[in-house]
Amino acid sequence: MRIDRTHRKWFIGSLAGLVVATAVYVVYSRTSLHGATGGSVMGLTYGSIGSAFMLFAGALGARKKVPIWRLGRAQSWMRGHLSFPLILFHAGFHFCIGLTRVIMWMFVVVFVSGVFGALLQHYMPRFTTEHIPMETIYEQIGRVRLQLVDEAEKIIEETCATLTGGLSSATEEQRAAAAAAGTMGGLTVASGLAVDEKASTQLQQFFGNQMRPFLEHSGSGNLALDDHARSQSMFQQLRAQLPPNLHESINDLENICEEKRELDQQARFHRVLHGWLLVHIPVSYALLLLGAVHAVVALRY
Repeated sequence: MRIDRTHRKWFIGSLAGLVVATAVYVVYSRTSLHGATGGSVMGLTYGSIGSAFMLFAGALGARKKVPIWRLGRAQSWMRGHLSFPLILFHAGFHFCIGLTRVIMWMFVVVFVSGVFGALLQHYMPRFTTEHIPMETIYEQIGRVRLQLVDEAEKIIEETCATLTGGLSSATEEQRAAAAAAGTMGGLTVASGLAVDEKASTQLQQFFGNQMRPFLEHSGSGNLALDDHARSQSMFQQLRAQLPPNLHESINDLENICEEKRELDQQARFHRVLHGWLLVHIPVSYALLLLGAVHAVVALRY
């Protein structure tokens, strides 16, 4: 849920409710003979209202799984995450012992992870747009990686064909550029460009040992091409080994690697953006379950 100006009324209303609840709690805690306790009338009131908010927020999972249910907007359901201060008022800010202590610490984890997730959902999309101009649908990242492999492989084949004089396999542009060097004393066209088969072999080895593994696998943090500075250095060395007319092909290969790094960064952002739910959701439902147990035990005994 993005936090924007449409939440202003909700924020003002929540803040006003929190101020009222806090004022009542201050009066209640100071006038009570034994201080604020969960078993008092006010303590039970705070606990009941806080628990209702907890159930309201917890039901969001069911609301998302059955979107055809017209039970209010999802944003409205998300606004039910207001129970933490009420539960603190219910407990009198005491974590106590046993099950109550466990529940209170779980509540802290849920609250902190929820705030963290809200901040991520607010800022991460904008950050992604600014730093990843070629953003791809997350589910399509694997397919795009394979397309980059095919594109790079075609460029390597065409460039090596030009280097070894096999111009029949090269593109029209590469064939024309290589032919401009002419032949001298029976030398091949590629030799006329002062480049021999060794450069072609080195380029193929670079693709097989470095570039293909980097493109095919997500992350590939242990490969040199994953680092932008090291990647620049490696492609600069390739340009030094090739004639100027083939530098454009090397530039295309370098751009492919840059796009792959952006895909990896997008995948990392996606995992961060959704990873907090692996903590927040399980602990939230465990909290609801233990909270129900706590309520039954407290009321019966």
